[in-house]
Amino acid sequence: YMKLFPDEAEEFIDYLISIDRLDEAAVLMAKIVNATDFVSKKGKSNHALWHELCELVSKNPDKVKSLNVDAIIRSGLRRYTDQVGHLWNSLADYYIRAGLFERARDVYEESIQTVTTVRDFTHVFDAYAQFEELSLSKKMEEMQESKETPSEEEELVVDLFMARFEDLMERRPLLLNSVLLRQNPHNVVEWLKRVELLEGKPNEVINTLTEAVQTVDPKQAVGKLRLLWVNFAKFYETNKQLEDARIIFNKAILVPFLKVDDLATVWCEFVEMELRHDNFEEALILLRRATAQTQKRVSYHDSAETVQMRLHKSLKIWSLYADLEESFGTFKSTKAVYDRILELKIASPQIIINYGLFLKEQNYFEEAFKAYEKGIALFKWPNVFDIWNTYLTEFLERYGGLRDPRPAPTRLCAALQR
Repeated sequence: YMKLFPDEAEEFIDYLISIDRLDEAAVLMAKIVNATDFVSKKGKSNHALWHELCELVSKNPDKVKSLNVDAIIRSGLRRYTDQVGHLWNSLADYYIRAGLFERARDVYEESIQTVTTVRDFTHVFDAYAQFEELSLSKKMEEMQESKETPSEEEELVVDLFMARFEDLMERRPLLLNSVLLRQNPHNVVEWLKRVELLEGKPNEVINTLTEAVQTVDPKQAVGKLRLLWVNFAKFYETNKQLEDARIIFNKAILVPFLKVDDLATVWCEFVEMELRHDNFEEALILLRRATAQTQKRVSYHDSAETVQMRLHKSLKIWSLYADLEESFGTFKSTKAVYDRILELKIASPQIIINYGLFLKEQNYFEEAFKAYEKGIALFKWPNVFDIWNTYLTEFLERYGGLRDPRPAPTRLCAALQR
């Protein structure tokens, strides 16, 4: 009858299941699932038929002998990616019912290391945890029901099951983090979270950070890529491996970051590391390297150029350079830095004021007033207000109103009117 009317297969399968001929039912179900021209009279999709087949074979390992259950379920994993969690659990359930507990554990471990969605991970992990918990409970019940005193070997077995369960629960955050990184290996936030989870395991931290900086593409990075490099270098610094930290920073400054500010931050962190170890001359050498201008003229905002080419116009770098020159350099070198900032036209009102105050402290009052005048020429109202305010205050303090401030008072009046 089946040869004449193969589309009646579902009725025959139901009959075979009703008389407990499950092996034959599974073979026929596998046949119709793989038949591209089969149309279910009950309106079931191929997906639904696959689901029923997996349920049948996984729950009856002692009766289904003619099929390779492992191969069937794994083929379903490749076909139906939206049912990955359920299919992995079906495969593990098959081995559990067959009494092959170690194989079931292998399946669970493989699945939590390969699933790519949080939903599937949760589905599989919960089943895995339940399996380990039930296994532990069963062993403990057997010990309690036994009238004899448990042997040392039996106690060790219980301890092993307990350790397995505890280890699984402790690994959950790290395993979940792995899932999120499989979803997007360019997620900087998750890489940093992984490093936090591995705290206290230096070798694993180094391996993770190495993998992270090699994996994350700056163009696809989610989060602040610079933090990966900075944290990597700081890890070595914390462990008193300063040369290794320098190696990491020297690699970091070559990374094609998307923003100049990211590269500037890496340079600043590099400099600050040297300062923390009282290497003041090395810090100044680094800043000279960072601010060195190439022969080619570029715009700070020209994304067609690399961030390394545009770095010399970063005010963050120059501000740090000016601070260090004030602290450890000479008057001439400090003045040269401030003049270069003005020449590049990247100064902020605060930089102008700092420059003026620096010159005043060195008793170069006329030079200070010239610095304020240059700053006034760079900015419009209201940004120029603080410079005007400082300039006039310093001028009156110096000369007591005996001469007019320069530029001419008419410019001040015009600024105030605006």
